[in-house]
Amino acid sequence: MACRRDTCLLLILLSFATYYVRARVDISMDETVSVYSGDPARLHCQYSFSEEPRMMMVQWFVKYLDGSRQRISYRDLTMEKVDEGTDFTDRITVAGSNNSETLTIHSARLADEREFFCQVNGMAAGNGERKTHIMVFDPPEGPIIEGVPSGISVGHLSKVASCEARKGYPKPNITWYRDETPLIPTNGEINVVTLVTREASGYYTVQSDLQYKVSKEDKDTLFSCKVSYFVPGGVRTAPSPAVNITVHYPTTTIELWREVPKGLVKEGDTVELRCQGDGNPPPPFTFNREQQPEVELESSNAELVLREVTRRDSGVYQCRTLDLDTEEDVVGNMRLTVHYLDPAVVVPKDTEVMSKGESLTATCNALSSLNTSTVWLKDDIEIGRGHTLYLDDATFDTAGEYFCKVSVPSVPGLQTTGSVHIVVQGAPEMKDGVTDVDMEERSGKWVNLTCEARGYPRPIIGWSIDGTQNWREVVNRVTEDTVQSVVTVKVSSDTTAACNATNDMGVETKMHSIKSISMVTPPAKFQAEGSGIIIVIIITCILLLAILGSVIYFLYKKGKLPCGRSGKQEITNVYSTTDKPSKEDIVVEMKAENKTEESVLLKGVNGGDKKPTNDQVTTRVNTMKAL
Repeated sequence: MACRRDTCLLLILLSFATYYVRARVDISMDETVSVYSGDPARLHCQYSFSEEPRMMMVQWFVKYLDGSRQRISYRDLTMEKVDEGTDFTDRITVAGSNNSETLTIHSARLADEREFFCQVNGMAAGNGERKTHIMVFDPPEGPIIEGVPSGISVGHLSKVASCEARKGYPKPNITWYRDETPLIPTNGEINVVTLVTREASGYYTVQSDLQYKVSKEDKDTLFSCKVSYFVPGGVRTAPSPAVNITVHYPTTTIELWREVPKGLVKEGDTVELRCQGDGNPPPPFTFNREQQPEVELESSNAELVLREVTRRDSGVYQCRTLDLDTEEDVVGNMRLTVHYLDPAVVVPKDTEVMSKGESLTATCNALSSLNTSTVWLKDDIEIGRGHTLYLDDATFDTAGEYFCKVSVPSVPGLQTTGSVHIVVQGAPEMKDGVTDVDMEERSGKWVNLTCEARGYPRPIIGWSIDGTQNWREVVNRVTEDTVQSVVTVKVSSDTTAACNATNDMGVETKMHSIKSISMVTPPAKFQAEGSGIIIVIIITCILLLAILGSVIYFLYKKGKLPCGRSGKQEITNVYSTTDKPSKEDIVVEMKAENKTEESVLLKGVNGGDKKPTNDQVTTRVNTMKAL
């Protein structure tokens, strides 16, 4: 009986197994889902049954780090719910449709990075599950780089910089660069020390230190780092700023140069010499001259100042320092040449006396360290170039001060001057070249006569004046070879004035002949300007005389003015005091070369050429007496 039961049970089990083999469910899910921290994560679960299930339920599970699983959502044909008391209770939603289920996790967190299971159970129709791994990403902050502030000596593996990337997930990586070239760790040359810190929040902070064996060439090198980090679907990088490091290396060569002046050096200049080595930090420097190495010259801050240099300051100057590694002197050299120009030497010296018509050769030279150029000047006007000046056929115009200016064209400001005074001797000669002067002047006028003569020795001027005694000298001016005399002469008759210029070499005479002109009528200018005024005066006088005559006549007719023998006697007495009366005793007469308006008016008043009657004479005499 037992055997039969076992047989029956086996048959039942086989029948069930055969059924379940035929009934199955297919589930499809993504292996991974990548999401930024804070963004929603969506997990899709699609399924299909080989037979239509009579009953079906879908459950979502999450797997923890310890391997345990917890259900977070449940749904069947009649109900749908989110499990209470889980880490996802308030952050998930489930949406289902035919043969599909979507789990949405809102505001994904780093802790959400784990496996999620979708389990589908169709009972007799089959059951199964699939899983999806959620990956959460959060980029780190920008890299922070710091170079070592102190100097780094060459030849040693030393830390040169540090780089830090903070709060990134997953863990970021740091790569070092030297002038855009990635640095690969090399034994004894390059080493990278990395420190990774996992914070309680799950973020990573990565700090990387670069150890580098610097050389002198690294003094201008720029170091930088780049942080690479994962993001959904790829990898990104963030570069840091570049930093420069201070490299310490010994001085092996020294450069010495002249800073001031920029051009050639001349005597009197201030010279500045500067010294610079190729070491870092700059070592202390000392200066000396090659011919006196034991004498240290006073300097400051790698600078030597030489004030008001002379030609004796020419020579080789040295700047030196001590190489601490080899304990040997490192020296820089520079030759300083101070150019000079000695005072000009002029031949002949000082003053040279020449005779008129002679020739002279003058030279001007100055000793110099460079080629010179010479210019001759007289009265600030250039008269020649070159060291030699030729003066031919000397005249009094040749006399004067001659200057030579010697300069060095290649050195502005380097010049010297010399001079020679030329004196030309000879008999006097009138400076204006005129020996006879004829002139006409009005009698009674004072006239200035000028006589200016030149000669060497300086002449003496004497005057001999005939025709007038009224003269005097008003100007007597002398220079080295010239004398000027001015006399003022009153012309009263024809006058002859002789100016005699005399020196040891001879005499020169200048004659002034003055013809005296007698002036009877006023000059035409005076007539033209004064005629109007004279006419007005004459007319006014005539009117006054006419009025006065009318008054006297009126009084006479009225008997107010007695007129008889007494009156005639008065006239007789008047006439007796003079000779025969004439027109000039009564009438004012203006003479002129031409017949003018004044003469016409006067004739009209005097009645032309007719003789006056007795009554007219009486009236006029009485009028004159009244006046």
